[in-house]
Amino acid sequence: MSDARVLEAAECAATPTLARRAAYPARAIARAEAPLTAGTDQYMRRAARAVAGACLAELRELRGSVAGSRVLVLVGGGRNGGDALLAGALLARRGARVEARPATDHPHGAALSEARAAGVAVADAPAPSPVGAAADLIIDGLTGIGASGPLRPRAAALIAPLIAAGAPGERAFRVLAVDVPSGVGVDDGSLPGPVLAADRTVTFTCPRGAHLLPPAAPLSGRVDVVDLGLPVPTGSEPLASVPDPALLAALLRAPGATDHKYTRGVVGLHAGSEAYPGAAVLAVSGAIRAGVGMARIQAPRRAVDLVLASRPEAVPAIGRCQAIVVGPGTYPADQPRAEELRGALRAALRRGSGEGQWAVIDAGALPLLPDLLGEGLICGPEHVLTPHAGEAAALLSGLGLPATREEVEAAPASAARGLAGATGATVILKAVPALIASPGGGPVLSLDAGPGWLATAGSGDVLAGALGAVLAAVRADRERAEGHQRGELSIGAAGLLLEDAVALAAAASVRLHADAGRLASGQALGWGHEGRPIAALDVADHLPCARQRLRAQALPHDQPASLAETGRN
Repeated sequence: MSDARVLEAAECAATPTLARRAAYPARAIARAEAPLTAGTDQYMRRAARAVAGACLAELRELRGSVAGSRVLVLVGGGRNGGDALLAGALLARRGARVEARPATDHPHGAALSEARAAGVAVADAPAPSPVGAAADLIIDGLTGIGASGPLRPRAAALIAPLIAAGAPGERAFRVLAVDVPSGVGVDDGSLPGPVLAADRTVTFTCPRGAHLLPPAAPLSGRVDVVDLGLPVPTGSEPLASVPDPALLAALLRAPGATDHKYTRGVVGLHAGSEAYPGAAVLAVSGAIRAGVGMARIQAPRRAVDLVLASRPEAVPAIGRCQAIVVGPGTYPADQPRAEELRGALRAALRRGSGEGQWAVIDAGALPLLPDLLGEGLICGPEHVLTPHAGEAAALLSGLGLPATREEVEAAPASAARGLAGATGATVILKAVPALIASPGGGPVLSLDAGPGWLATAGSGDVLAGALGAVLAAVRADRERAEGHQRGELSIGAAGLLLEDAVALAAAASVRLHADAGRLASGQALGWGHEGRPIAALDVADHLPCARQRLRAQALPHDQPASLAETGRN
């Protein structure tokens, strides 16, 4: 097959795929691949073709053609550097002007020879010349999945002027990383030193932890997972996984002719305060627009009046609820309101081994948890905590696990797991991407947090309301399934374990919120333009469309599946 046909095929193969959604430890990946890759370079060549195919797509989008384009290849040791060199050779044969800059005295010998034979200019200087800064495309092949810690000085010197050129979208060139952006913590997503952020990353077989875990994940840009014919690791638990959209969609059951508001789910919202009455409007709007059967509101008179003025269908009365939302728009210093929230939480938490009231514990309710748990009350998986980094640090400290906001931001997956383990609750840590940790352990779920425009006042209140609505609907489906023989009724999350059902409901809510933010800001679902400013109510108003789009991906007949399909064992 000619180089041109090989590259065309590789360009197709390098399109994004989520067929394998779980990230495994680097050692497990290497162990699984070793029996097949030992003594052969066929997989390295397949990887190089995939990298070159992605480069073709980037160059065509950037400048319309490959011929005459300027490509700089940053070369490390081992097979990762070999992938980059062979990809550079393929591009040189297509007319690109390719320069390679090794950061090692021992690059892959065969790949280096082939690159030179194809016309790649190999320079020995330790830092990029001006042509590097003026390149159209940078191929980052400095480190692979076997690296750890910060980049060595020679590699760090290579990327320093490129980092200074700006972030993706602001600089004149694009960066394509091979496997991972060099310098990230491959398994934990940490940032031990400088990293050249990628516009696109091509990895192989399955994602790496750095692709799914903050703070490194955003630096990967678009991630293509390419199947080289190598096995996914077995016998090792995943680090993180991306839930299947079809599995999330199956939770959002469309009501039938015999449904009523209680079978669709009723949520009670303890939201808003005299100081922040608008939070009640936002949380109730989020719940209603996400599809709940009925929203009850418990709040000070001022907040209730605002809610009823904008959402007359809300019910300002106590009654049966399948889930409650406690805390949006409240703060512990408001003692009368805080005492009301304590009462709601006391009624919701477990007092023994039995299941408690399904609940979203948000904002001003989070600081109340340590004292309540000290009273002997217990959180279960049906209780979902929704902290950002600062709230997570304060809650961990209140539970006797001192942490700072900076420490949580540096290792958010560890913080989410620690918080779930310490409380027994399901945790949504608001990060980029968002992380969901279950109290039983296992891989965290990683979800796109949506566009930056969602960083606006009240957005979290809408998410809390939407989460309450989805939890109420899932709980209603499980109630509906009770009394039926096993296998006779299979709807939504009825067939899942409690922990899995709640984790997936949390994931579906985060997905709805992110997609609604994307729709509200005018961004396409995927790689759209930068969008426009939005207000929190805009997000709530776009939840029905986001739900409809997600529902279009439902599994056949809405059959539930196991979290094992997303990488959880």
